Amino acid sequence: MAELVYLSLGSNLGDRCGHLRTAIDRIAEVAVLKSQSSFYETEPVDIPDQPWFVNCVIAVESSASPQAFLETLLTIERGMGRIRLRDKGPRLIDIDIVLFGACVVEESGLKIPHPAMAARRFVLEPLAEIAPDAWHPVLRKNVRQILRELGPGPLVRRIEDKTSRPSLRPTGQ
Repeated sequence: MAELVYLSLGSNLGDRCGHLRTAIDRIAEVAVLKSQSSFYETEPVDIPDQPWFVNCVIAVESSASPQAFLETLLTIERGMGRIRLRDKGPRLIDIDIVLFGACVVEESGLKIPHPAMAARRFVLEPLAEIAPDAWHPVLRKNVRQILRELGPGPLVRRIEDKTSRPSLRPTGQ
């Protein structure tokens, strides 16, 4: 059975928007793309001495298990040239599973919901754009509530609407 999966994508090297579009196209080859947020330029969070990111969130449907889907996403990252030299450092592309249906997964290398999503405005703002009612199964709150409770933090500003995919609609889970 297909699950609705929310993915956070980010890039802070080279053609940041282009890298996001390429990653979205590659993900759409292995899952059904349901919705895409606008692109947001975001201040680096954990390591401030690096270029700013461009982030977005997409919703896809996948019949793969969370573990198998993660492996597919890692293959896409590697295929795009992602090299993990420094944790949270500069990168061409980063793809994180934020929510995977109502699944809660606690394994080495895979935690769903993403353990830091509730503290990351660069995830919550684009996610709230396409799915404000998406449910966090651990916090037992929707994205709108989590975002409202988030304190001030690094800058997140919309830079590009989802004009490249005008047929997509918010999922409103």
